[in-house]
Amino acid sequence: MHLYGALMLFMTLSTASGLRCYTCTATNPKSCIDTKSCPVIFNRCFSLRVDGYDMITKGCQTSIACGGAIACCEGDLCNSAISYGYSVILLLGSSAIITLFL
Repeated sequence: MHLYGALMLFMTLSTASGLRCYTCTATNPKSCIDTKSCPVIFNRCFSLRVDGYDMITKGCQTSIACGGAIACCEGDLCNSAISYGYSVILLLGSSAIITLFL
């Protein structure tokens, strides 16, 4: 039961700390490793690649500005170069722990 309480506390604290996004301007998307906690008004992470230039920009954005050349996504660090599906892994792992210990 203590493990369940610790898991719930961890999930609550990670949600309360706000959205985290990769943030950079680089030529290689895989070299973008800096992260940033987004201000409250930003609810999406974005990636922007300008045609004709070998540059990509990543950071925080509002959902209103998403679209066109700005590719937005929801969730912590979702604008990485490689998508690992962390949300699915976290959901499956927490469901397994809850099922085992309840």
